[in-house]
Formats: sequence, structure tokens, C-alpha cells
Amino acid sequence: MILNDFSALMLPAIELELKRQIDRVNEPRTRIFHEMFTYQLGWTGEGAGKEAQGKRIRPLLVLITCAACNGNWKTALPAAAAVELIHNFSLVHDDIEDNSNKRRGRDTIWMKWGMPQGINAGDALFVLSNQALLDLARTYPAEIVVKAAKMFHETCLDLTRGQYLDMSYEKRTDLTREDYWPMIGDKTAALLAACCAMGALLSEVDEATQEAYRAFGHYLGLAFQVQDDLLGIWGDSALTGKSTESDLVSRKLSLPILFGLGKEGSFARRWSEDQIRPDEVAELAEQLAADGARLYTQETADQMTDLALQSLRMAGPKGEAGEALFELVNKLINREA
Repeated sequence: MILNDFSALMLPAIELELKRQIDRVNEPRTRIFHEMFTYQLGWTGEGAGKEAQGKRIRPLLVLITCAACNGNWKTALPAAAAVELIHNFSLVHDDIEDNSNKRRGRDTIWMKWGMPQGINAGDALFVLSNQALLDLARTYPAEIVVKAAKMFHETCLDLTRGQYLDMSYEKRTDLTREDYWPMIGDKTAALLAACCAMGALLSEVDEATQEAYRAFGHYLGLAFQVQDDLLGIWGDSALTGKSTESDLVSRKLSLPILFGLGKEGSFARRWSEDQIRPDEVAELAEQLAADGARLYTQETADQMTDLALQSLRMAGPKGEAGEALFELVNKLINREA
């Protein structure tokens, strides 16, 4: 697969750039602070390795998109580091806000070092992401750097807006499927859209092409989240690495659950009564599927995927990097974990 070739080429460069960026705090007095970042990025601590690092999808999108626009992906490495650092900023703070003890099978930062230091580490990742982005000034004109920074900061605001909606939805009982899209549009799709648009911007293609890549990332993000919602109920926990009980037991208002609630049937009645017990999960998942929630969620993921592919074709990606982007869509949307 061409995507594997690009990943093998680019991932080591991404890791080196990330290490260079977080070395800003690698000093004797802040050695443990630096360790928090090496731990969060999956390099150190118990369970360190590829599973702990995650897939690095966002920085890869920046670099492969840049290459697909005939740009020099190596000069875009600071932007790739910036989006991965801001992604991890959001994960650190989300874990605190959601009271999550585990991330990728390991203790979260706040569980390991305490909530105050966890908040501080998240804040530092936000600052480090901005410093990384400004390193683009070494190889790009000021106008391009300012455009990249504007795009990046607008996306950061989208991330926090999406998290606000996600948390504000937790205690509401009047939500519909229409309420779902603004939340995941900001929380999940906005950063993927920015990754693709930024990769195009840093190859200095025209604005119409940049917009096509932005739309590609947006719909890819929507499809990715919808597929994640499907796996959150009907996925194989041995493959996903997390319990499929979580979305039902934690009362996450994902797309299939909102669909089931809209049916106002037995699932909706049970949901309204009290906390879902783990021993009820299999039966409720079966009920949701019988109500049509699974089919609807899969069809919605397919629809968003088609829109992503249409946008990508409109962008006209070049060469093997372009082929790698099409492969990436297939890998993300047809995943089982």
C-alpha cells in the first residue's frame, strides 16, 4: 500500500519534530514536566510504544496533503507537530473534564500526576503547539505563516466550542439528531479540516483548491466520528481496546442513541428511567439495531464518506501522495478499532 510507504517515510520525521518542540521544557528543574509530555505522546512510561502513541492521523494528513499538492512536506513539519500537540492538548483536558482514568490503555496524565498538574500540562501543550506553528517562519513568508496561524486559532476555538456543546448536552433530555452535527463538526471534524487545508496552504496552491481540501477533511471527520459511534456500541472490544459498554453505560448521546431515542420506543423508555447497567448492554444494543439505529448509522457514515471523496476528487490530488489520501479514507472509515 502506498499509504504505508508514506507513513514509514513521514512518521519518523513527525516524531523527531515533536521531540524537538517539547524539548523547550527539557531542563533540570522541569524534567518531570517534560516527562508528562513524553508520556502523553506515548514514548515513555509503562505501556509506551505504538499503541500508546496513537495513529498520528492528523500530522500525516498535513504532510500527505502538502505532498499531494506538489509541496515540500518536510517544510510543513512544524505545522504537523502543531496539530498533533493541539490534539493532545484537547485529549488531556477532555480526560479531566470527562473524569476519564484511562487513555489508550494507560493512566491519563491527571491520574498519574494529579489534576492541577494535568491542567497545567494541557495548557503547556496548547502553548507548545502555537510555538511549533510559528517555526514555519523559518521557511515560509510571513503572509503564509499568518494565514496558517489564523486557520489554526479559529480551529482551536472550534475545538473548545465543540467540547462545550458535548458537555452541555450531557444533562439535556430534548436533544435530536440535528443537535449532533454542530457538536461533532467542531469537536472532531474541525481539526481534520484544518489539517488538510493547512497542508494545501503550505504548498501554496490557490484558494479554491485549499477550500476543496478543507471540505474533504471536514466530511472525513464527520464520517470518522459516525463510524466511531457505531463502534462504541457494536464494535469488538478486543479490537477497539475499550469496553463497548461505555457509550450506553456512560449515557453518551451518540448518533445511534439519538436515533433510538427519536423512535420513542422501548429503548427510549428504558433510557429515561435510570442508569444503564452493564448487564443490560447486549440486549439494548440488540434493541437499537432492531429499531434501525445500526443501519442508519452505517448509511450516514457511508454518506459522509462519499462527500469526503467527492471533495477530494475536486481538489485533484497529485501523484502517489494523492493515491495515499484515497487509501487513508478507506483505512479510517472501514476500521474495526
